Amino acid sequence: MILAPLPREVLIWTIARLLEGVRHVAVGAASPMPAAGSMLRRALDESRTELRLSILGSVANNFFTNGSTELFDCAGQGRLDAFFLGGGQIDGEANVNLVGVGGYPQSRVRWPGSFGSAYLYFTVPRVILFREEHTPRVMVEKVDFISAPGTSPAGVHRPGGPAALLTSKALFRFDRDRPGFTLESLHPGCGLADLLAATGFAFQHDDDPPVTPAPDGATLALLRGRVLDELEETYPAFAADWRRDLAAAQPAA
Repeated sequence: MILAPLPREVLIWTIARLLEGVRHVAVGAASPMPAAGSMLRRALDESRTELRLSILGSVANNFFTNGSTELFDCAGQGRLDAFFLGGGQIDGEANVNLVGVGGYPQSRVRWPGSFGSAYLYFTVPRVILFREEHTPRVMVEKVDFISAPGTSPAGVHRPGGPAALLTSKALFRFDRDRPGFTLESLHPGCGLADLLAATGFAFQHDDDPPVTPAPDGATLALLRGRVLDELEETYPAFAADWRRDLAAAQPAA
């Protein structure tokens, strides 16, 4: 008997689907689910092509020897296809705030800072916005500070930008021309009314949105076997929690 997918497994499978066709994906710090989704994509594609992973903090899955310097060079040369970006705030135009809440520089809440987010947002063609928390304090009408802009004025050279937004509640696609988000699917257990109440920005949606597809049995086997084992090297605590959730979900003997 195969256990039903856990919520985190639906998210990881969705990330893998968003990475279809990429050749090189980079994952930043503290990003276990994007890392797992990238590993799953590699496992699914290995008979057809070689997907190169660059996972910050990993020894087995990082071929760089000079850290972010090489990563930024790679992105600037057009040799990085996908990247993940989160934020303390994300708004309806895909602007990201990594600095803090309130008027800068007197922000009443401070976050780590923008680092290379704006540069990668401009150079990587498929940026996936990922933030597990989906509440009005995170998904806001307008960010308090723009660390990385979702769009740029006409005439600005920008090969990169947002492709999708994935949260614990839903998957959105981003239209750079409009600009704005369109609801692609609701995750199992989330209704449209719940999503609207949790989102501070407006987005386009069908009256009866589809449900995010769940991984099939073969994909779940890959996730709970090879991917979970590979993930443990970089994210042992996350892997241990995942294993505990699986054990707790086992039916009683």
